[in-house]
Amino acid sequence: MRFQAEHRFAGPVEAVVALLADPAFHRSLQLPDVELLSLDDRDGHLRCRYRFVGSLDPIARRLLAGRDLTWQQDLRVDPSGTGSLSFRADADPRKLHGSASFAIEPKDGGSRRRLDGQLVVAVPLIGGRAERSIVPGLLRRLDIEAEVLDARLRAA
Repeated sequence: MRFQAEHRFAGPVEAVVALLADPAFHRSLQLPDVELLSLDDRDGHLRCRYRFVGSLDPIARRLLAGRDLTWQQDLRVDPSGTGSLSFRADADPRKLHGSASFAIEPKDGGSRRRLDGQLVVAVPLIGGRAERSIVPGLLRRLDIEAEVLDARLRAA
């Protein structure tokens, strides 16, 4: 399922890029239903491992067969303001994965991030329903990340 998001920030592109690439920023984020398990930083490439701690619908619980829902998320941010985000489930990355590209550009004295991505739940018969269930939470977490980032820029 395709998804898009747009976020505006009070600071310039360089400040947004610096915060997005900062491991301390990601460690400090309090995202709903998600726990950060680990974070690795290598030259502008952040690899985070998360666990979903919220409520799962019965179908998702059956598919997980009692395992936790954990995933890897890779974030790459270029100093120019472009970047990518990819994620894949630990248990079976072929069945649950996604990616997005984004661009941060100057806008009205601040900056704007435009993100375009796709989430795939490759499970016959229920994949589309699962995607429609997951994407709103994914977008909400991106919105929260943007709100915290913007608040930090305004406070600086």
